[in-house]
Amino acid sequence: MRMLVLGGTRFLGRRIAEQAMGLGHAVTCAARGLSGAAPPGARFVTVDRDRADGLDALKGEWFDAAVDVARHPAQVQGALAALEVRIGHWTFVSTISVYADTQTRGQRAGTAPLLAPAENGPYGPAKVACERAFGDAALICRAGLIVGPGDPTGRFGSWIARLARGGEVLAPAAPEDPVQLIDARDLAAWIVHGAERGLAGPFDAVAPACTRRAFLDRCADALGAACTYAWADPAFLDRHGVGRDSGRFSLPLPLPDTIGDASRDVSATVAAGLTVRPLEETARDTLHWLETTGGPVTGLTADEEATLLAAWHAERG
Repeated sequence: MRMLVLGGTRFLGRRIAEQAMGLGHAVTCAARGLSGAAPPGARFVTVDRDRADGLDALKGEWFDAAVDVARHPAQVQGALAALEVRIGHWTFVSTISVYADTQTRGQRAGTAPLLAPAENGPYGPAKVACERAFGDAALICRAGLIVGPGDPTGRFGSWIARLARGGEVLAPAAPEDPVQLIDARDLAAWIVHGAERGLAGPFDAVAPACTRRAFLDRCADALGAACTYAWADPAFLDRHGVGRDSGRFSLPLPLPDTIGDASRDVSATVAAGLTVRPLEETARDTLHWLETTGGPVTGLTADEEATLLAAWHAERG
């Protein structure tokens, strides 16, 4: 295939380009070039999707498949207007944050209710508006928490770095709550697979769920770390101002009431070719990446965690 990646210089987009080239496809990465270079072997074209003529560098070209990861509806609409008739198959990387019901477990992409679309709204509603622009012929890939080497958010990496130190770990309760995530390499492989086969419609692109306890235990075991857990309930975290998703002073492991319900039914995605590597492999590879590149981590510092652990034990008497 001739494949266009709108982006392709950072994390998931870069993984998609690498995966496609590894399978022999000719890849063009189109971006501003501010987030890094395209992977070796890919053709790079400079574009600026905030300009009316920002995609003119691709004028007259055709592609068997294209992948878009944009979050701004205007950028999506501009790309479709400029390129649609010259693209054989579209994939849009959306998010599980499009769902209106974040409580009910086991929902499926094809039937779960969505948020109202908003052209200039926050992340979830804006992604819904982007999905609407693509219509029914595109593969709508609703990604969950994307992790692994190269993750610029530092969310998963913060847990890997923390678990590798061992000892008592402050963890958000409850231990049996579900956790879902996807290694960027597995997601990229499935996106290219979907483009090759012309998949269409919405799919939740995330690995099957495991429990929060299993997530932490499996990662710790893979890293050779001995850990115990202080399961802090949401009320404790809120009282002490601990963030629930990402950023400074946070425990960046999404809770079901803040980012999706973390228990999507992904049987349709698995049937459509999604395969996921063991969580242990992702944990080890991420630690290696952190240690060799100084990749980012976010969340609590060691001193902040120690203070919170002391407060948690004091409150429990």
